[in-house]
Amino acid sequence: MEDVDEDDAALPEPEPEPEPETFYGSADEFVREFLVVTYRREVSPKGDYRWDGRWWMHPEAVARIDALWRTWEHFRNDGATGMSVWWRDHADHHMGVLMSPAGPFGKSSGTTDPGEPLPYIAPPPGLFVDVRMITG
Repeated sequence: MEDVDEDDAALPEPEPEPEPETFYGSADEFVREFLVVTYRREVSPKGDYRWDGRWWMHPEAVARIDALWRTWEHFRNDGATGMSVWWRDHADHHMGVLMSPAGPFGKSSGTTDPGEPLPYIAPPPGLFVDVRMITG
């Protein structure tokens, strides 16, 4: 029979820390509230940068933007270098691919003037679920 220290037996199991709530509830909210107003470029069908306000109609764009949103949520809590790492390693990489003439928006006709937010058109209702509303 094993000796059990009474002090050890009385210690409760540590409770798991709750998952941090996301700041944005979906990739769409991230695009609408952050990305299109922050990542401003002059876009045009014949320019260096392309963008489609209906980004959600392009599967590659949805996948890349979802990755951008989720990594932004991860790095936002790192007060030291998190946002710098996110911009350098994630935003600049994925946005460069998305907005290139050879990217998923290559045939898009959206235009903006310098300094304007990127075009945005709301997706159909229900396409993006707010993860903050999902209960486990």
